[in-house]
This record gives sequence, structure tokens and C-alpha cells, in this order.
Amino acid sequence: MIATADIQFVPIGSGVSVRKEISRVIEMINARDFIVQSHAMGTNIEGELHEILAVVAQIHEALHREGTVRVLSNLKLETRTDKIPTLAGKKL
Repeated sequence: MIATADIQFVPIGSGVSVRKEISRVIEMINARDFIVQSHAMGTNIEGELHEILAVVAQIHEALHREGTVRVLSNLKLETRTDKIPTLAGKKL
């Protein structure tokens, strides 16, 4: 099932700068077969629902393994049965 998502990750306990952790998040998202649109406060993704959910888990696990004490994520997820949701279809 194809889904669209807006995902935001907030690493906590890593100090003032989280550039390293966010770069790692982007690297893991880009390693998947997603359509991706980064924006100032997160990332929009289009892809298979199970892959989106899997990458969220992967990111949490990787950041913790690499030393981040706390990770918050905000996920807005859309699936539809009447048509395939796309990021291109979201433009005004």
C-alpha cells in the first residue's frame, strides 16, 4: 500500500547542535526507494507504508545505538483506498 508521510525527528541529549544526527536521518531515508522532499522542519516521503514505518524504527534504533539519549519523532501518515496518494498531488 502506497502512503505519504511527513516525518520530523528531534534528537535530544546530543548537545546544542544536532547536525550529525539529522544528517544520519537523511542518509537513512535517502537509502530507501522513496520519493523525498525535505523541508525546514522535517521530510515528506512517498513510498510503501511498511517501508515508511520500518525506516522510522530503523532511525530510532540507529540514533540510540550511535549515542543519542532520547529521540522524539512526529509522524503524519496518509493512506487512501479511493486513489494512490502522491506528494505531487498535494501541491496547491
